[in-house]
Amino acid sequence: MKFDNILEEIDGCGWFQVLIVTLLCIPRVILPCHFLLNNFIAAVPSHHCDLSALDDGSLFGNLTQEQRLTVSIPVQEDGTPSSCKMFPEPQFHILSNSNNSDLVTVPCQNGWVYDNSTFKSTMATEWDLVCDRKGMNKATATIFFVGVMIGAIAFGTLTDKFGRKPMLLVSYTISMVFGFASAFSNSYTMFGVMRFFTGFGLTGISIISTVLSVEWVDIKHRALIGITGSMAWSFGNMMLAGIAYQVNDWRMLMIAVSAPLGLAIITWWWLPESARWLIANGKVERAHLYLEKCARFNNRKDFTSKIKLEHLSDVVGTDNHNKTYSYLDLVRTPKMRRLALLTGIVWYGVASTYYGISLNITGFGLNVYLTHFIYSAIEVPAKMVIYFCLDTIGRKHCQAGTLLLTGTCIAINIFVPKGQWHVRTIVAVLGKGLSEASFTTVILYTAELYPTVVRQNGLGYNNFMARLGVSIAPLIILLEDVWKPLPEVIICCVSILSGLVAFLLPETHNARLPETIEDIEQTKKRNPIFVSPLEKTEILLKSQKNNELDQ
Repeated sequence: MKFDNILEEIDGCGWFQVLIVTLLCIPRVILPCHFLLNNFIAAVPSHHCDLSALDDGSLFGNLTQEQRLTVSIPVQEDGTPSSCKMFPEPQFHILSNSNNSDLVTVPCQNGWVYDNSTFKSTMATEWDLVCDRKGMNKATATIFFVGVMIGAIAFGTLTDKFGRKPMLLVSYTISMVFGFASAFSNSYTMFGVMRFFTGFGLTGISIISTVLSVEWVDIKHRALIGITGSMAWSFGNMMLAGIAYQVNDWRMLMIAVSAPLGLAIITWWWLPESARWLIANGKVERAHLYLEKCARFNNRKDFTSKIKLEHLSDVVGTDNHNKTYSYLDLVRTPKMRRLALLTGIVWYGVASTYYGISLNITGFGLNVYLTHFIYSAIEVPAKMVIYFCLDTIGRKHCQAGTLLLTGTCIAINIFVPKGQWHVRTIVAVLGKGLSEASFTTVILYTAELYPTVVRQNGLGYNNFMARLGVSIAPLIILLEDVWKPLPEVIICCVSILSGLVAFLLPETHNARLPETIEDIEQTKKRNPIFVSPLEKTEILLKSQKNNELDQ
């Protein structure tokens, strides 16, 4: 008997599973509030050079604010005042002759003046991360995602070694402590360090909550549970727009999005450990206790009479319960190597595309809050559509199709003129929805592809590849200074390439979760039937025997 057969006996999608998903939705709501926080805390409002030093009490002091800008700030090609240049001294003749193209300019000498009508304060305004230092502003997102990337490797190993539940508490604690510490940073360097460790902790929440949900649900409800958990991300994403609108000071905003992790720590006590992991690691007694609890919650109280404690050790089918698996096991055997290579490329493409779109929410003629909210809201219908597609056309075609269509949307916007912002917004929102659908698919798909003994390692490695792409995404956006459409061209190519690679992955629709590496390496395909004919016969015989004993 396989573990999926046991889940069918105790109801693999009952109240017990609802409780798990509900408790894990609390921290998952927080994830987008941190992952996309840079859209607000690192926002760069309109600004120009500080002209106060030019006011020496002469004619300059008698000019209106508009006239002061005219005689002090050069005009760019698009007709707007320069944000980073100024004239070394007021050019009063410009008031009668608007031509200032041949005049000497210098970088801002006395700092900048910022428009505080949208944001009370951001990192960019507090530490002047603009003009020649705007790369430092983008780097804060990169630093955060490098932490996420390293955390994926660390938690992938530690979670497979010490269990899902203990490491989830560790990730909760790290995220909350360093999330609060980030808000009290008194320098750019300190903030970078605090954000690194915040990202390190948050990645544990991301990968552990996914695995814990999937490992407790039966085959036919995996897509439903995966989509439900993913919906928490979308609602959290929409909440971020509202919270940021109400809390427009960057330090208070960081406190506001970190505080709910305290509630997650409290609810952690009601979460169960993964019974699959317990059995795979020889902890059969604890696994049996959790399975009994699940059976009671789901009103299947005859579980004990059907599943004996001594039979559980054979469920997962590992020959050596004491063996410690590592990331090297992802590449020791041929099919695992191929699987790791392909999923790594797909995850890199999915994450690069999603965050390349999500972190670039300007240029659509809408304010930053509304754009972010629309980008977030489109994820909900996208996930509802992908839920039905996952069980209709399968995981592989959903993964490949959403990536290819996302790349197509990005390609269309490359050729749509900036002035047609209505068209650009519609295409961009559609592309954002498709990129979210691809992200939703890849999380569930990957959890189904990797065997139980290295599933957390597999997700850790793939999260590393994803965060590698995300870390580079903010820097790719800086390439618009070289050629305006270059970032879109790069993201488009990455999306299409990873979509083509997804076609090389195996289908997992209606297939059992693999338990061991041998399940992956065996030459025959995994049986897509929930229960094999032999197992059905064994179950029937055992049921008949139990009925005879009862009589």
